[in-house]
Amino acid sequence: MSGDKYRIVNNEEKYFVTFKIVNWIDIFTRKDYKIIIVDSLNYCSEQKGLVVYAWVLMSNHLHLIISAKEGFVLSHIIRDFKKFTSKRIIEKITETGESRREWLLDKFNFEARRTRRAENYKVWTDDNHAICLEKTEWFMQRLNYIHQNPVRQMIVENEHEYLFSSAVDYNDGVGLVKICK
Repeated sequence: MSGDKYRIVNNEEKYFVTFKIVNWIDIFTRKDYKIIIVDSLNYCSEQKGLVVYAWVLMSNHLHLIISAKEGFVLSHIIRDFKKFTSKRIIEKITETGESRREWLLDKFNFEARRTRRAENYKVWTDDNHAICLEKTEWFMQRLNYIHQNPVRQMIVENEHEYLFSSAVDYNDGVGLVKICK
């Protein structure tokens, strides 16, 4: 992505990526916005060639370990995911009784004007900080980091208790997003 020194080179390699909301705005404190992310990850897995190995959705960012199926371009999947979820989040903000509606729209509009990287609203930052996980120990380190995120933030005591994460899948359960182990 623009200005990002971490590049996706091999689409089929596993990458640890982080998608951040502009200005670290806590948008994912509401269930409706979280469901947009869950549904979009599942759609991208089923229709766009995304392979999700691990994920966690926090209040203002999303960590993933992902790759693309053969014949698909990971950076294109990421671009489409961010574009679609941005539009859906803005729609949800405007159509529901969001108490922070004016403030959120103002912040997202300001960022679009400031960066000139979006027409009306900019929800996600441009960078993804994509780190290739070519070694098994790197994968395991990032997997642990992802799953421990809600524990470190004291949201849950045990990683598998957090609903918006793949930790449940790695503890013999079935989570909200289809993953590949």
